Parts: sequence; C-alpha cells; structure tokens
Amino acid sequence: MITSHTNGYVQEASAPGVSHRERAVDCPGQEGSLIKSPHCSVHMERIQHYHEELRKRREGDHKGKHDIDPNTSLRLKKLSQNPKMGIDNPTFEEKEKAPKEVTSLEPVVALSGSSLCARLSELEELLQVLKWVQQCLMDSQSQQDVETIMQLLTKEEFRNAYTIYSALSQQMSRVSPTSPLTVQAQDLCQEVQRVLQTSQQKEGLELSALLTNPHLQALMQAHDIVAVQELTEESVTQYLGETVKLVRLQKARDTPLGATVRNDLDNVVVSRVVKGGAAERSGLLSEGDEILEINGIPIRGKHVNEVHDLLQEMHGTLTFLLIPTSHNKPAPHRQTVMHVRAYFDYDPSDDLFVPCRELGLSFQKGDILHVISQDDPNWWQAYRDGDEDNQPLAGLIPGKSFQQQRESLKKTIPDRSQEQQGKIWCSKKSKKLRRKNTSTLNRNTDHDDILTYEEMSLYHQPANRKRPIALIGPANSGYDDLRRRLLSIEPEKFAVAVPHTTRNPRIHERNGREYHFVSRSAFETDLAAGKFIESGEYEKNLYGTSMDSVRHVVNSGRICLLCLHTRSLQVLRSSNLKPFVIFIAPPSQERLRTLLATDGKTVKLEELKEVIENAREMDVNYSHFFDATIVNFDPDQAFQELRRLIDKLDTEPQWVPTSWLC
Repeated sequence: MITSHTNGYVQEASAPGVSHRERAVDCPGQEGSLIKSPHCSVHMERIQHYHEELRKRREGDHKGKHDIDPNTSLRLKKLSQNPKMGIDNPTFEEKEKAPKEVTSLEPVVALSGSSLCARLSELEELLQVLKWVQQCLMDSQSQQDVETIMQLLTKEEFRNAYTIYSALSQQMSRVSPTSPLTVQAQDLCQEVQRVLQTSQQKEGLELSALLTNPHLQALMQAHDIVAVQELTEESVTQYLGETVKLVRLQKARDTPLGATVRNDLDNVVVSRVVKGGAAERSGLLSEGDEILEINGIPIRGKHVNEVHDLLQEMHGTLTFLLIPTSHNKPAPHRQTVMHVRAYFDYDPSDDLFVPCRELGLSFQKGDILHVISQDDPNWWQAYRDGDEDNQPLAGLIPGKSFQQQRESLKKTIPDRSQEQQGKIWCSKKSKKLRRKNTSTLNRNTDHDDILTYEEMSLYHQPANRKRPIALIGPANSGYDDLRRRLLSIEPEKFAVAVPHTTRNPRIHERNGREYHFVSRSAFETDLAAGKFIESGEYEKNLYGTSMDSVRHVVNSGRICLLCLHTRSLQVLRSSNLKPFVIFIAPPSQERLRTLLATDGKTVKLEELKEVIENAREMDVNYSHFFDATIVNFDPDQAFQELRRLIDKLDTEPQWVPTSWLC
C-alpha cells in the first residue's frame, strides 16, 4: 500500500476510487474496499480484566454498607458512659439485648444502625437543652410549656415516629436520581406541538397550551442542560498505565452522531467532531480520543468502514470506552460565525484531498456560506445559506489559505510548462525578457489575487439613501434600453449622475444639468486624485462620471442608475457608495438576432458571436462583482425582473462585503 502525506492527512492509494482518510461514523456514503487491520486480543483481555476488577470493587463498596455498629456514634458512646445524660431511656446496647417486639417498623429501623443511634443522641441532647432552658425561665407558664414539649419528646410513640422518619430520610438521601432518558426534551416538545397543530380536540388544545407555556419551556431547557451533565464521564480510571474514560452519549435514530474516525495502525481514533451532531453538543468526545469499545463491542483492530456500519445501526444510549487524547484540550470558546460568499465552484466528489467525502459540502460560485468552525485551517465547517434546517451536520469546505495554495499551484504549473516550451523553441533569451517572465510568475502566485471567499454581512438600505444600481453587459445586450425605460416611467424615483466633460457647452446646455463643464487641467487633477468612477476621451475631449455626482443623486433620496464598463466595477466597489450590480446577459444567438431585428438593427453573424463571447468573458472575469444576473430573453420580462430586484432592496436585507460596513 502506498501512502502519501498531504497537509497532515494520510491518503491511502491502494485501490482506485478509495480516498477515505476519515470516515463519518454514521453518515451514509460511498463504501471503500480498504484492508482490514488485525484484531489486538492482548489489549482486549486487559480491558475485560479491568471490567472484572471494577465490578468486584463496586461489590466491595456496597458490602456491609448497612451493618449496625453502635461504636461509630461518638454521641451514643458518650450517652452510654454518662448516665446523667439519659432521661429514663435505655441505651442502644440495652435495647439490643432486650427481647424484640416484632412489628412492621423493625425492618425500616434495621436499615440504618449508626445513623439511628446518632438520631437518638440528638433527641437526648435536645432534652438536656430544654431542661437547662426550663431552669432559666422565670414565669411558670413558660416553664409549663417547656415541660409539655419534654413530655412529648419522651413518649414512645413520638420516638418511634422519629425513628421511622430518620430511617426513611437517610434511605431517600442515598437513592441516586434516575438517569435521564433523553437530552432532547425541547425537541420532543416541539415535535408534539407540530403534531397538535391540526388537532381540534379539547385535550389536544389543552396540551398544546401547556407545551407553549414559557415556564414549561424553561423547565425542558433546564432538563436538557442537566441531562447533558448527567450523561457525562462516568469514570476516569488509571489502569495498567493507561487512563480509561467511560462516557455515554444519547443518539436519536434520525440524528447523526457527528464525528469522524480514522485508523492509526490498529487503533480507531476520533479524528474530527462535527458541528451540529450529538457528539459536539455533549462535549464528551475529543479529537484524538481512541475508541476501545462501543456498548461493550470491541473496536480496536476494526477498520473505519466497520465502525461506520456498526454505529449507523445504533441509537439510544451509546457507551464509549475511550483512552483520552494525551494532547491538552483547549479551553472551550464560543465560535464566531463568519458569513462568506464563494467565488469558485466546489464538488467534494472531485476533490482527492477532502478528508471525509461524506461530509464534504458542495457549493457554486456566488453561494453564501455560514462558516461555524475554523479549528482546522485547511478544512472549515460550514452550512449553505438556506439549508440550515435541512442540513443537520455542518459540511467540510476548503479553508481560504488552503484553497489559495491549490489555485496558486494550478497557475504555476502551466506557466512553467510555457517557460519550458519557450526554452525549446528559443534557446537564447535576453536577461530583460527572463526578468519579465519571473515577475509575471510571482504575480500569478500572489495569494491576494486569487479569489476564494469574501466575508459578507447583511445590510438593509436606509429609506433616504438608496443604493446605486449599476447595469453591466456587452453592447447590444439591452442594458441601456432598460435604464432609459426606468427613467421614463418613474423620473421622480430614478436619476442619472451628471457626467463631467472638458468640451465647451452647446447653446441649449446648462452647467450641472447635462454636464459639469470643467477645464482639462481640473479634470486631470480630479482623475489623478481618484475621484472618477470611469473616464475616457472622445474627439480630444475628456468625459467621466465622478463619485460626487453619484453621491449627489443618492443624497437626494433617488436611485442612481449607472451603465458602466466592467473595468470600472473595482473602483465603484472600493467607494462607500454600496452599489448593487446587475449583469444583463444576452439570450441565445438566434433569439438575440430576432430581438435586434425587432428594433430595426441588422447585425452580422460575427457581431452576434462577438456579443455572446463578450458576455461569457464578463461572466468569467467579473461575476464576483455581480449581485444578480438577468438574461434578456424578453425585454418586458427582463424589465419586470429588474423592477423586482430593485424593489427587493427596500424590503429585504442583502449580503454586502463586510468591509463596506466598517
């Protein structure tokens, strides 16, 4: 078998299609035909010997627990040695020697010997105190009251009742609480509530009202918290130089345990605790723990596939016999959820490096991912936005640095191939050219230029500060027609930013209405200062759209409509304008020809192909800037979809880069 170590994971390559380095213990997935490790009988004999010793030790602890020994009570010995302390009452030894009257009380009294003597001595002490108090009292009424109490305490009926009470209270104090049947009382209550939603019977309505009571819900929450604590480590024992830990977990039939295991020679080791599973909620399993037994079934020597098959059929209370990890467990800390937008497609079935294929989370470019754990920097745990209810366990996705390294490696391999080809075809190169190639290689391997994830936050636009709408698309895709249509229908709601130009104004033009007319030197100064979103030159005159012009429309409470080149998106996004970018994509080639012909435009086949190709390049190179995409198959439908997206900004929060809100 050939093994290769990659990023800390051992990849087995003994057979094609086998890629399990970790195995989710109870998640369905593709089975691997890996070699089974031999069973280690010596260690299991040690564990069985340990169980036998533990059983004998427990029996010894309980043996003689209720034997009566009067000498254990110092107060009783003191009473028996000092007759003055008693008040016409026989000692315990005398009562034992006297003939016993067979009553139903004797079995109860016999349950506790030394404690009974201690209780009787307390009565004697109380009588002595009352006698002293009686002597200190001056009025006859108080002395008479004390005498009445003393007579009550000396009556045989009272002493028998007190003896029964003492024995029962001691027995009740020794009874351990019943082990919890579940740690999901809250979930069960919610499930019952869902069943009762359609019930119209009186009993069902009454039960539903009880289950929704805040006090009962708080009780169920407290129950689950205590239950988790009850189902904690039963024992941690040092045995033959090894610390053995016994823990119990509660696993529902339809709830995965949420842990992965790996083989370390003959050992089965917990490799990963996945967020959202029973193991993670209990906090009892740790990465690096070796599993010896599960519900009495030996595990050491089994392959991870066998452990998977075993645990997939188990539910209820699971008892694990573990050897705890020797690594120091870090102090628990509250994980901060990070929301990111993915800028690449990912399919775990095509990834040879994913440590556990069953837990791999697939996603597409543009998806929002909620990262809940970055404990492993190479493999984050995350949920897809909108799938939290249907996805009980978090999925594994490549970490940002790990993915950047992989993408960088993909880029350098073709560059080196081209460099080798260049050396073959052109053996002599100038030093200047070689230096240029080297700098290009370094630039390509810069991780900051590789798009993987961007941290996002929810943002709701204020009513008086609308986000600018930037329409992007190739020529003849119809994005400019959509802008003009919006402006003509609702001019009080939409507006355009007044551009700047260096040409002279015409007769009907007014400064600040059609254009901001400025000198060439002033334009170039603002351009150098980065005040323009985009700019260009036409017939020796400069034109441009400034950020101040867009900001003026935003401050007026209207929505600024922009039609920009894709090269301007980076500048617009780097501003504080928080734009909403919509890509207007052309339809198929034949449909595009029909739409242009309807508008009276006649274009050649090469021009149609160029529109389609430009749209494809825009999508490949700039789609990470797009908030939405509209395929302009039908102008009316595209316009309605555009209006829907714009209106949605007023009613629903949108994901925006977190850097915008800092």
